[in-house]
Amino acid sequence: MSEGREGVDTVGLDTPPRLAVDRLLDDRETRIIVCCGAGGVGKTTTAAALGVRAAARGRKAVVLTIDPARRLAQSMGIDSLDNTPRKVATTGGGGGGEDGGDGGELHAMMLDMKRTFDEIVEAHADAERARAILANPFYQSLSAGFAGTQEYMAMEKLGQLRARDDWDLIIVDTPPSRSALDFLDAPKRLGSFLDGKFIRVLMAPAKVGGRAGMKFLNVGMSMMTGTLSKLMGASLLKDVQTFVAAMDTMFGGFRTRADATFRLLQAPGTAFLVVAAPEPDALREAAYFVERLASERMPLAGLVLNRVHGSGADQLSAERALAAAENLEEGGIVDQESGKAGLRDTAAEPPGADDDTTAVDRITAGLLRLHAERMQVIAREQRTRDRFTSLHPEVAVAEVAALPGDVHDLAGLRAIGERLAAGVPAGA
Repeated sequence: MSEGREGVDTVGLDTPPRLAVDRLLDDRETRIIVCCGAGGVGKTTTAAALGVRAAARGRKAVVLTIDPARRLAQSMGIDSLDNTPRKVATTGGGGGGEDGGDGGELHAMMLDMKRTFDEIVEAHADAERARAILANPFYQSLSAGFAGTQEYMAMEKLGQLRARDDWDLIIVDTPPSRSALDFLDAPKRLGSFLDGKFIRVLMAPAKVGGRAGMKFLNVGMSMMTGTLSKLMGASLLKDVQTFVAAMDTMFGGFRTRADATFRLLQAPGTAFLVVAAPEPDALREAAYFVERLASERMPLAGLVLNRVHGSGADQLSAERALAAAENLEEGGIVDQESGKAGLRDTAAEPPGADDDTTAVDRITAGLLRLHAERMQVIAREQRTRDRFTSLHPEVAVAEVAALPGDVHDLAGLRAIGERLAAGVPAGA
């Protein structure tokens, strides 16, 4: 095995470079790891496993998750996570200790989207204006469920954590979105909304000033507000205008902070891990994300391919296994002495032996068919992975073997971390 670029081992000309996860975690210049990818591919588990392993290797890490299923808290042995980083006991089976190895620590938190938005308002507005904004019905709807708000607030929280400098490694589990690209696009979309023409139109009466302003803009503004009232309802339009007037001085700050965090994601010390399953849709999404990261000049560390199937008997092909199963089920076996296929000579067998043999044959045939199905799954996953690596041969890959059950505790996260660190094809 030859050594490639930092954090990557090259295995051979016909295989993708291997992602060296431990080398990435040990690099003190790496301050942010972003786990991204389509929904349902194991981003949360990957992020948590990386945090546990980083703490065990001496890093002071914090994992930021945006996962409504709350699996992260359960797997770390704590009752719940909230918007404040909480220390995780990383030694022992499910806790019992305070720190990781060599002074490492692990903290975890789950993004509270609305609370993060409230904190921004409270930090950037005086007390009276903050109260007015927080009580505004339109703000309450915006902060609780406006499209893109969750992704934007994830970026805001990442910027806050990095500014505190309490941790030397921040691991981000990106939101479960329709598209993995939403994490990069949403902050720009929300910033464009807050800085856009629609908001400027709604702010115009307040900027011109009270009744005089409305009289000055009477014709055009009356037509505009009349149309908006029909579309939105007069009550909602009034709430929006009140919100916009109160937030006027803060709009620029949203765009400024989003741009600053975007630059942070491009900077040295940030590493993106694209997480996928060996399935066509997930790897197609991963390919889009790899290309997008390249176009945005964001540093890609590699691909984590989760739930890869393997076999300890891969020398037995699916075809041979199926042929052997059919032979057993049809009652024909190979005559070891003559080399000819035929039925068993049952004359010398004791009573009941035939029934026992038939039962064993049925079980053996079933196991052979299960093995054939597994080998077909492995072959299909390999073809899917090969299509990705042929398009992106430069992307380092760590394959994580599929586990028999869900990860629900620290021991499971450690097992995932070990598979991540090994990074070799399942069953190898």
